[in-house]
Amino acid sequence: MPLKGSCHCKATVFEVTQAPVSVTRCTYSICSKKGALWAYYSPDEVRIAPQRSSATYRWQSMTVKHNFCPTCGCTTFTESPDWSTGEPNFDNMRIAVNARLFDDFDLDAVETVTIDGKNLW
Repeated sequence: MPLKGSCHCKATVFEVTQAPVSVTRCTYSICSKKGALWAYYSPDEVRIAPQRSSATYRWQSMTVKHNFCPTCGCTTFTESPDWSTGEPNFDNMRIAVNARLFDDFDLDAVETVTIDGKNLW
């Protein structure tokens, strides 16, 4: 069942093909400061409506696009290569949606997995 979400001001509206079975809490500096809980999808599983305004922040390796709404400030989604092997796989891109922005979704009903990004990267 598709699941919809948006930033606070609705400048960024998105839909994913299905609810996540788990979300990720990352302890890396930018992730922990944002307070996001990430739900991971392949690009074909996410539809992001044309945004009225958007902004992107990149850090260090410049391989991850951290997208946010410049109007209301919500962290919306990231675009990155798959890192499951420890190296960036640009042939397998991933979209991480901030699950806190889903509409009518009970985050307490899914498992939260913590990644120790603070010590891994």
